[in-house]
Amino acid sequence: MRTWRPVHLDVPRFDREFFDGTERFTQIGNGEVGGKAAGLLFVRDVLARSVEAGRFPRCDVHIPILTVITTDLFERFVAQNNLADIAASEGPDGRLAHAFQHGSLPAELVGDLRALIVKVHTPLAVRSSSLLEDDLHEPFAGVYATKMIPNHQLDADSRFRRLVEAVKYVWASTYFAAARSYRRSSGHADRDEKMAVIVQEMVGRRHGDRFYPDLSGVARSYSFYRTGQARPEDGVVSLALGLGKTIVDGGVAWTYSPRFPRVAPPTGSVRDLLRQTQVEFWAVNMGKPPAYDPVAETEYLIRADLAQAEDDGALQHVASTYDPASDRLWPGIDRAGARVLNFAPLLALETFPLNDLGRGLLAACQEALDAPVEIEFAATFDRERMHVGFLQVRPMVTSEGVVDLTYPDLDGPGVVVASDSVMGNGTLDGIQDLVFVKPETFQARLTPVIASEIAALNRRLVADARPYVLIGFGRWGSADPWLGIPVGWGQIGGARVIVEVSYSAMNVELSQGSHFFHNLSSFRVTYFSVKRTASNRVDWMWLAGLPIVEDTGHVCHVRAPEPVQVQVDGRQGHGLILRHEN
Repeated sequence: MRTWRPVHLDVPRFDREFFDGTERFTQIGNGEVGGKAAGLLFVRDVLARSVEAGRFPRCDVHIPILTVITTDLFERFVAQNNLADIAASEGPDGRLAHAFQHGSLPAELVGDLRALIVKVHTPLAVRSSSLLEDDLHEPFAGVYATKMIPNHQLDADSRFRRLVEAVKYVWASTYFAAARSYRRSSGHADRDEKMAVIVQEMVGRRHGDRFYPDLSGVARSYSFYRTGQARPEDGVVSLALGLGKTIVDGGVAWTYSPRFPRVAPPTGSVRDLLRQTQVEFWAVNMGKPPAYDPVAETEYLIRADLAQAEDDGALQHVASTYDPASDRLWPGIDRAGARVLNFAPLLALETFPLNDLGRGLLAACQEALDAPVEIEFAATFDRERMHVGFLQVRPMVTSEGVVDLTYPDLDGPGVVVASDSVMGNGTLDGIQDLVFVKPETFQARLTPVIASEIAALNRRLVADARPYVLIGFGRWGSADPWLGIPVGWGQIGGARVIVEVSYSAMNVELSQGSHFFHNLSSFRVTYFSVKRTASNRVDWMWLAGLPIVEDTGHVCHVRAPEPVQVQVDGRQGHGLILRHEN
């Protein structure tokens, strides 16, 4: 695998211009730009080579204009405001964030940010770009904050204050509890991390009180889930209307194989599809100012539904219409009926060559990095063209070990967990600890409580250096507690095997957000999706009979007398957890 991190990155200095400057990628400060920014700088030349004129008709691809506040300014801010002690105190996130908000910026940063904001009136994304972020084996994906700001106030003073608050919030997130826990689970101390911040134009259009892209996407050149005829090397793409927060937080999105873009995800019927596709989306609030809360990541974000998107004229290229008479979906919105976000106008009718472009970008990035990759992008459409903003690229880790499992193996003796939808590959031995959500007491309304109980167990297991198997219901890491257990990666980072069990009240297509997925693959965590079919099962009776280390009421930590063995056939997507048989 090639690296994108040269010894010295030649990034032009910010010249107090943003949209009108001669450079689209600049830096403020003399330190390092961090992993996320380095990835974008690396891919800039890749895009120039791979998207030749005429190859993708009516499409343009670009990296949105950005400037990076380098790590030395972060260090100076912490030092001059005496924030090191509170950063190390492990107090509540809110207290830490407020302390950062009261700090004063280094003088030269004030001048540059003020000059930037005087001329910029469009929404901005303020994103983390730490030294550890997006590294190959320890990606830190989704651990730190991103804050979107509308930046539409009439007076420059108000816009400046909001930008400064967003920068300080991202800096503070370096020391939030989830970030600290994540670093510990990956063997890093707080001193190993430094934070750069990206200030970047947002991809999207304004529709009254909302600003959002027509489409956000995450594409991977290698997929560990086997669907239909698709092979792992065919990759996978997830699409959503509005901001990409829907995808990265594990919300409901449209997922397909780029080799078979017209094939829908497996569902029982078209009516099931109606219930399992995206019905709301995230946008930046351009209307009435929200309640002042500078330490909230979603301070300037709002949710909207498909009816509002249709009023905005944003469904033309992304939705189909359900016809109850024929019980089928028709691409587009030219007829009356319920709307379904299956992106058929793009994937089936090819109103724009989105899928071809995505495959081309994946292939180019994979070749440049000599490794499987994950990319993030957003797009808007006008009558003539599709405008794609390339937002991020990360390398992925895949295993080359060979395990051969057949369906009869899934029903063999000694099976604790069996699934025909598993992410990962190879054999894992030596785990004795298992943490599982108790099926007899589980209720969807209690998932936030369950998340906190699991986080406490994870802290103790990480401190004791005991890897474990984690078993629960619905989507792990879901932002919606009614779809699963809303944990952050730092709250379960000690698990080496994660099991997601379908539940009657959470009968949704099991999946995960892009940050969650990337952390799984990069840390080589095995991931089981146990559905309600004959080839999928969990031996709850055996688990309940093991010696109990701790029972929190909703979650049970048990320890097997002998280690379990995990076997995963990555090519077939089959996996087993086997108990030791005397």
